[in-house]
Amino acid sequence: MARVENTMSDQAFDVVLARSGRTVHVSAGQSIANALLDAGIDVAVACEEGMCGACVVPLLAGEADHRDTVLGDDEQQRAIALCCSRARTPSLTLDM
Repeated sequence: MARVENTMSDQAFDVVLARSGRTVHVSAGQSIANALLDAGIDVAVACEEGMCGACVVPLLAGEADHRDTVLGDDEQQRAIALCCSRARTPSLTLDM
């Protein structure tokens, strides 16, 4: 699966962390991983290009714009790569 760029989903959105109830804003052009790190939340990152899967976490709600190359179609329904993927909806809820 090739990485697909989609400028329509390059706008800002929020990420809700289900375990803590905390909401983190992700700016346009910022990765989810970087927004979480900036907010003091520890996340695993390695390649930062969506090729290794180190930053994949469960996706509970919202529609993701998957830009990684590690998740298969069925996995994309329930997980997201934090380093490169974005949101197609105003918010995403993660199992974090």
